[in-house]
Amino acid sequence: MSIFSNYNFSGKKALIRVDFNVPVKDGKITDDTRIRAALPTINKVLNDGGSVVLMSHWGRPLKDMEKKPHLTPADFSLKPVAKHLADLLGREVKFAEDCMGEDAVKQSENLQAGQVLLLENLRLYKQEEKGDPGFAEKLATYGDVYVNDAFGTAHRAHASTAVIADYFERGQKMFGLLMEGEVKAAEQVMNNAEKPFVAIIGGAKVSDKILIIENLLNKATDIIIGGGMAYTFFKAQGCHIGNSLCEDERTQTALDLLKKAEEKGVCIHLPSDSIVADKFDAEANTSSANNSEIPEGWMGLDIGALACETFGKVIRDSRTILWNGPMGVFEMEKFQHGTKCVADAVADATASGAFSLVGGGDSVAAVNKFGYTDKVSYVSTGGGAMLEFFEGKELPGIAAINK
Repeated sequence: MSIFSNYNFSGKKALIRVDFNVPVKDGKITDDTRIRAALPTINKVLNDGGSVVLMSHWGRPLKDMEKKPHLTPADFSLKPVAKHLADLLGREVKFAEDCMGEDAVKQSENLQAGQVLLLENLRLYKQEEKGDPGFAEKLATYGDVYVNDAFGTAHRAHASTAVIADYFERGQKMFGLLMEGEVKAAEQVMNNAEKPFVAIIGGAKVSDKILIIENLLNKATDIIIGGGMAYTFFKAQGCHIGNSLCEDERTQTALDLLKKAEEKGVCIHLPSDSIVADKFDAEANTSSANNSEIPEGWMGLDIGALACETFGKVIRDSRTILWNGPMGVFEMEKFQHGTKCVADAVADATASGAFSLVGGGDSVAAVNKFGYTDKVSYVSTGGGAMLEFFEGKELPGIAAINK
């Protein structure tokens, strides 16, 4: 049982770092997944008879206001989130319009059992991202107990995600339920994976995924590579890839990764064929081509039928699956089939008893789009944090609680 689940919050004020960095359009929240993900942690504290002070960031206000002078702090306010959260919780959510202001101090001091207070956007202060100790120390005065439930920011050594933990004794700082779930799922894949273990790595660039592939060469039995990054591997091997995406400066890196995989006995699966298009456009003319001979003027935008079949078999035969990155430009209907085939296979393997973890913004978006959220073992809310975890890096937000 975890510290958080065992802890009795009766009469306690829990200062909870959440990740409410949600998409907002015309003042309305378009996807509240991250807010809903924090509800179990918030409700546990309230049900125990405690009170809750919530803190979060939203966007990058200082950088954006510098680039676009017409923007003001009001454009980056968490006030719409407070209203939406109140609807979800079925109770009032108080709001402090300045996370460092006297109003925030008073409201937190006067908070009664069962009450919730949301602080204004932490990143309206440069001290947050700089990890300023004074800023963290003041935030720490708002609660008796610190709870980090923001896995999406666990890779940042910011004041509210890492430094603040220094101002709480061991046993008074802990992970929330969402953070616990994320860490447990990630550790199961990296440290306790049942074999065969397949890692499905997609996305546009090899450069974005070098570290994760290198680290997985020590863990996985199979690595599937799809998306735009696959064409750099084909170009490196002397294939004709037409106008497909390619990082020419990474061709040697691709060859090195293939050599390391061979030395370690890890099977790297590249897509044998592609759905190709005459332009990057939803209405482009399409055809199929072998990935060793894509015609000039054409570009691969999805994996082809043979690749779907091959990848599907590898995935369905696996016992542990990590999926990070789509197989093609799945946002366009003509180029979503490959990613959907992978989602189908992951769901089938999971139904047969495999453990599957989907992490990374585009993979999560694909799983949500195709309705597979409940058909995989775990969907991570933390894109960058999950990536860095699988690269083998220590995450400051996790280290701060554990020390």
